[in-house]
Amino acid sequence: MERSRPDRTVLVGDVFTKGPDPLGTWRLIEAHGVEAVLGNHDAAMLARPARFASMDLPPEAWRWLGALPLMREVAGWTVVHAGLNPEHGRVGTKRSTALVVRRWPDDTSEAHPLWFRIWSGPERVIYGHDAIRGLQDHRPDTLGLDTGCVYGGALTGFLVEEDRLYRVDAARAYRPVDALPLPTA
Repeated sequence: MERSRPDRTVLVGDVFTKGPDPLGTWRLIEAHGVEAVLGNHDAAMLARPARFASMDLPPEAWRWLGALPLMREVAGWTVVHAGLNPEHGRVGTKRSTALVVRRWPDDTSEAHPLWFRIWSGPERVIYGHDAIRGLQDHRPDTLGLDTGCVYGGALTGFLVEEDRLYRVDAARAYRPVDALPLPTA
């Protein structure tokens, strides 16, 4: 954020559960008026708050998290955590799809195509959720930004105003890739 100086910052979800400093993350969100969309890990936090009480997040962080939408519009882009229904777009996307989709029509088989490979719009989509595949730059249609910062990769952002990617390498791996199974939401 310091390097790019964005007019607006929108996170693609999974805000507090992966990095080493949830409270520090909250402080940055507050200080900069950061927005976000709900991720599958965020939904898991909201479903079982006692499990995440050790994060010591203040009540206003929980309220902010609970008010997150599944999608946001940013300068002609739809921002969503995982993806959209490639057959019916934004209006036909269920909560479960927005939070966890990778393959369409479901993730049960590698034979199913990745949702963004069969995406035909009309929305342009920015998403996260898929660190294993890394940056998925299929502009002007889709842009997958999860480059696995918490796993030792990088934090990648997209400055819409300049149509430019920003990358900051992780200081270290904060969590092994296979640390925990993904929560279901």
